[in-house]
Order: sequence, then structure tokens, then C-alpha cells
Amino acid sequence: MSSVAPVVDAEYMAEIEKARRDLRAFISSKNCAPIMLRLAWHDAGTYDKTTKTGGPNGSIRFPQEYSHAANAGLKIAIDLLEPIKQKHPKITYADLYQLAGVVAVEVTGGPTIDFVPGRKDSSVCPEEGRLPDAKQGASHLRDVFYRMGLSDKDIVALSGGHTLGRARPERSGFDGAWTKDPLKFDNSYFIELLKGDTEGLLKLPTDKVLVEDPIFRRYVELYAEDEDAFFRDYAESHKKLSELGFTPPRSAFSCKSGDKSKSLLMQAAAGVAVAAAVVALAYLCESNKKIA
Repeated sequence: MSSVAPVVDAEYMAEIEKARRDLRAFISSKNCAPIMLRLAWHDAGTYDKTTKTGGPNGSIRFPQEYSHAANAGLKIAIDLLEPIKQKHPKITYADLYQLAGVVAVEVTGGPTIDFVPGRKDSSVCPEEGRLPDAKQGASHLRDVFYRMGLSDKDIVALSGGHTLGRARPERSGFDGAWTKDPLKFDNSYFIELLKGDTEGLLKLPTDKVLVEDPIFRRYVELYAEDEDAFFRDYAESHKKLSELGFTPPRSAFSCKSGDKSKSLLMQAAAGVAVAAAVVALAYLCESNKKIA
């Protein structure tokens, strides 16, 4: 069952910003960015564009869903976020989990991701099996991501999130980190992919297909060479993932850093343009009078 979407007014936005500050401090102090990003992804990654079910709706907080094999260990993240939820009860779980994912990327050096609040919570859990299986290949990845409405570029860009964290055998059956610094968000995941097998670093079957598939590989090579391109595409793909099945309410505000200052600049520019037009019109009128 889905709850009513929150009213995204100034008060809700203020609460979002307070929660963001708390998340920044908490995630940084606990070094828990990887599991927070995984929680956000796994709550959102169940979306089915055909049935309009699943997606970033907070349902992963229920045992029926967090007990899925692909979600092993995520109860830790759910429990870690509960005190922040209690401190900011107005915010939905769905918004909180996605905000935590956005903050996890930002505090580890990654791109700023546009965050629009207003997701409603749901107690309806999707069936098991909607998330990617790391033991599978390219066709499986496409089946899963296309079902969500995402693209090949999204698949590769989002895979770059493996720059954070490590796999644990008790959760996935795999062991190890993908990069040499698993608490830094950068493009090293793609650099390591192109090197092939590296002692001490992990490459899952779903990682290896990114260099084996010619379409995927094109993006891998681009992101390995150009970190700015990776950050730009990752921020776009992460936003898409975090908003699957979610239509932002008209009253929603964007929470990307700098938006407020950009808005003020746009207003100022508009004001200057209007003033210039008035001056120009007055000048023309005066000139016409002289000619007459």
C-alpha cells in the first residue's frame, strides 16, 4: 500500500536541508558512503516501467524486501538511518534513502547530483529477482536496466559507482574492492577495468562484460580518459535512477547546490534586460519626437 505523497513546501524543503547536513556529518564520520549508495540503488532498482511497480519508494525497509539475497547486509544501512528519520519525521523514507545516496557520492568526492524531493512511501514490496545478478552477462544487464527504462550509457555510468566500497563474501559471495581507494569517488573503476585482472582488486562477471561488449566498452574508454565526462553522465544517470516512477510535484524545489544562486542571477539578468528595453524604447520615442 502506498502512502500519500508529502507536501513539498518551504517547511519540507527546510527539513530536507537539515537532514542533508546531518547525513553529510554522519556518513563522513562513519565512512559508510558505500552501503548508503547501495541502499539507494537497491530501493530504486526494482522499478518496472511496464507495470509501474517497484522503484524508490522506501519499501526496502520491510523484512520482505531487505531479506532478498541481493539485499544482504542492507539492514545495517536501514538501521543506521533510522535515528535521522526519527529526527526528521516529516521526510519520507523514500526521500531519505535517495538523499543518503546523493550525499554519499558528494562527500566522497563525486559529482553534485540534482535532488528533487516528494517521493511517497510504499509498503508493497516487489518480488525477488529484479536487481542485477553479478554472475550474469551483458544480456542480463540490459534486461534489468531496460526494464527500468534506462540505457546502455546508464548501465556503464552507474557501474562506475563500484569505485566506492567492496564486496563481502557473506553478502554477495565475492570478496574485495574494485579500486585501490574504496572511499573515494573517481573514475579509477574504469581505469582498472581496462588494465584487466589486477592482483588484489575485484572484477565481477558484470564488470568484465563492460569491456567485452563493444557498446559498453566505448563508454568505459571515455570515462577512463575523461573523469569530467564520467561525473557528468553519472550525475544524470543517478538522478534518473532515483526518480524512476516518480513524478516530482509542481511545488517541488530542486536541491542541487548552487540552484538558489543561479535563480537569483537569472532574476537579476531578467531585470537588467527589462531595464535596457525600457531605456531603448524611451530613446526611440525621443528620437521620433525630434524627427517629427
